[in-house]
Amino acid sequence: MLIYKITPAADWRAAEAAGSFTGAPVDVADGFIHFSSVEQARETAAQHFARVDGLLLVAVEAEALGDALRWEASRGGALFPHLYGHLPMAAVRSVADLPLAADGRHRFPDGFP
Repeated sequence: MLIYKITPAADWRAAEAAGSFTGAPVDVADGFIHFSSVEQARETAAQHFARVDGLLLVAVEAEALGDALRWEASRGGALFPHLYGHLPMAAVRSVADLPLAADGRHRFPDGFP
């Protein structure tokens, strides 16, 4: 199962150079890295990254994260994946641009549900 992280490209490129992703400032403040399921990713982009350009959509293999990944209640009681630890690059399956369309919404990659 894949889970998704939406993050600024500059933050991700720094993480790639370091060999792991420790999270965005909101993740560090909350004590875990926020992810979304495939069903939640578009709403996450709209609610938390509205009109933000320069983002990436990072697909991560959930099973590769082991017990550090927990599904916890969040928005409206829905369960969201939270990673308590660093994200190792070995768990990353793909990284795609998440550009803004003319209407200000993000354009997800072709084939994304």
